[in-house]
Amino acid sequence: MNLPQILDQLRNDPRFMRNVTAWRALRAQEAVYADFPESMNPTLVAAIQKRGINRLYSHQAEAIGHILNKKNVVIVTPTASGKTLCYNLPVLDTVISNPEARALYLFPTKALSQDQVNELHEFVKVMEADIDFDIKTFTFDGDTPASARKAIRSSGHIVVTNPDMLHAGILPHHTKWVKLFENLHYIVIDELHTYRGVYGSHLANLLRRLKRICEFYGSKPQFVCCSATIANPQELAEQITAQPVQLVDNNGAPRGEKHFILYNPPVVNRELGIRRSYIKEARGIARRFLLNNIQTIIFARSRLRVEILVTYMKKYMRMAKKSANLIRGYRGGYLPTERRAIEKGLRSGEILGVVSTNALELGIDIGQLQAAVMAGYPGTIASAWQQSGRAGRRADTSVAVIVSSSAPIDQYIVNNPDYFLLKPPESGIIDANNLVILLEHLKCAAFELPFTEDEKFGVETTREILEYLVENRVLHFVPGNATTGKSGTFHWMTDHYPAEAVSLRSATPDNVVIIDTTNEERVIGEVNLIDAPVMLHDEAIYIHESKQFHVDKLDWDRQKAYVHQVEVDYYTDAHTDTTLRVLDVTQEQEIPGGRKVHGEVNANWQTTKYKKLKFETHENIGFGKVELPEMEMHTTSYWWEFDPDIADRLEISQANLGDGLKALANALQTVAAVFLMCDPRDIRTAPMVRAPNTQKPTIFIYDNHAGGVGFSQKLFHLHDELKKSALGLIGKCECEKGCPSCIGPDLEVGERGKESAVALLRL
Repeated sequence: MNLPQILDQLRNDPRFMRNVTAWRALRAQEAVYADFPESMNPTLVAAIQKRGINRLYSHQAEAIGHILNKKNVVIVTPTASGKTLCYNLPVLDTVISNPEARALYLFPTKALSQDQVNELHEFVKVMEADIDFDIKTFTFDGDTPASARKAIRSSGHIVVTNPDMLHAGILPHHTKWVKLFENLHYIVIDELHTYRGVYGSHLANLLRRLKRICEFYGSKPQFVCCSATIANPQELAEQITAQPVQLVDNNGAPRGEKHFILYNPPVVNRELGIRRSYIKEARGIARRFLLNNIQTIIFARSRLRVEILVTYMKKYMRMAKKSANLIRGYRGGYLPTERRAIEKGLRSGEILGVVSTNALELGIDIGQLQAAVMAGYPGTIASAWQQSGRAGRRADTSVAVIVSSSAPIDQYIVNNPDYFLLKPPESGIIDANNLVILLEHLKCAAFELPFTEDEKFGVETTREILEYLVENRVLHFVPGNATTGKSGTFHWMTDHYPAEAVSLRSATPDNVVIIDTTNEERVIGEVNLIDAPVMLHDEAIYIHESKQFHVDKLDWDRQKAYVHQVEVDYYTDAHTDTTLRVLDVTQEQEIPGGRKVHGEVNANWQTTKYKKLKFETHENIGFGKVELPEMEMHTTSYWWEFDPDIADRLEISQANLGDGLKALANALQTVAAVFLMCDPRDIRTAPMVRAPNTQKPTIFIYDNHAGGVGFSQKLFHLHDELKKSALGLIGKCECEKGCPSCIGPDLEVGERGKESAVALLRL
């Protein structure tokens, strides 16, 4: 059977359709073509035509025109729409006319870097006979051998790397990269949407350092950014680069008919809100495609689930008298040669199905698949569209199926199909001026080049921060000379290397390392210092890729947690007492029944006890004490303040009000993470019947990063949308009194928590 026939079969299957919450068919789209820009080098145009590309898509021509006219650009078009040509062609055009010109490509993963270098080599090979020099393209990352690094520094026309390597391996050693920085014409940032929150805030500061070094060497590069669909690509690009950017989002690439199906597994326990295993449901749906020879990709959310699904699908192949080698897995932990072989097998058609983590979500070339099955919502709409875009790269019919889990975020998406399918609601949010992040990069920048006393590093208060570092004996100030007009300078003076202490993935550098002692001691992960008391307290069950570990000891002073692997039928949930003190109100607005506010807060929290909860039933089977020091953080928060008499007006008790606030806070955190395109752990909630400052019932949602990274300010402006979405999440859930899919189990939020939360929302 071909794919249209299988889709007809599914439409006529009542058992399948009763679990489908939405089935949308996106119509096929014809290609819109444009001519090559007249200013492009004829040699390059001839090379492109030799590869079978006789005309450009309209968005490619538009982007290339802007770039050749010296404009910074952000290109936002779907997967497989040819974004790579948008920057490769102007870069090659510039290098052909000026062999001294250089370009720096930044990719979030090594696999993407490798893919890009291979494509560039193919282009250059076609042009070799027509140009009198070799355009050299190199990857520079942690795997680059020391013997090759000198050649890359001196002769690489295009250097392909990642932000981490730029941060720790290139900028601190800029004196070895003089050729690159003196002649840097282009900085290409691919997969821009991945740089949001803390990571994006770090990248913005990293680019401040990069531009500062370029200025020192006399170059002023252009920025070319590419992104998946997000709500604010131009704003995000301008915040990260601190430059005006031209948006190109009118996609001219062709698209076949695409079917998008949202599938919610049936409920097996209505009272507890438990649904049939989404892994098994995804397995059954993928089986229909694979047994009919439809090339399929299955996305799973963890490495363990990838291996489970690979085992299932290989078993299906053997039962159908087909080779089990038609199915492969793809995830972190595989050797690079293994990954390349899988990618090649997908392109050639030798591999029929692949089960992957989000490692294959980004733009690695894996050929022409027809079906994508997502076992669980990927976490953001941008990721969901990226994953669905891995199928349907030709003009043929394709299908993408999201099989939702019982998690609140999955249930919200699957029950709000219009929200998901009709608009891009997520924004990439960063705060480049987060004081904690800014301070760390200021130190790195001072190590790279001394600061002059009137120099600005993104903020007007740069001088004050530099003076603070002088007081703490990190920098040394050399006074200027008024007679000669020489400015004073700030110099790095400590003996350590600052970039090594700065992680681009977190705001606070401190982490607790998790050491597995089951066989011999080995590090299996790390948790930031803020989350460690909740996840790694003594006697906790720490879950890592679905494997369970018992925490034997949390050594708080040495920041190490010692664990051993176990198999138990319960998990632990720690209770944290949180107090928030409002330091400053920056925005406030009266709303029905109260007011919404944004400002700065001081969060103090202490983990005091934990409970043991059985899997599936969430039954409470025990308690324990936690003895750890109190934590403190200065951050930013949005809060929803209710009138003092709200309980009387709703005719509920103070106890039910407390449960309602707790339930509503859980629902708001879920929908806030969707709107912000962030991990739910990036924000925290604190519901209070009497807030310390005002004695009013209040729900705080604050940035879980010191100094804040801009999430809470966005939430202040999204207040009405959050209310509406939280009401939809709770109202459409089939549970009776609350469950993990909407507000949390009734053991946590009380028997009337769901009812009270709805009453607060409808006020």
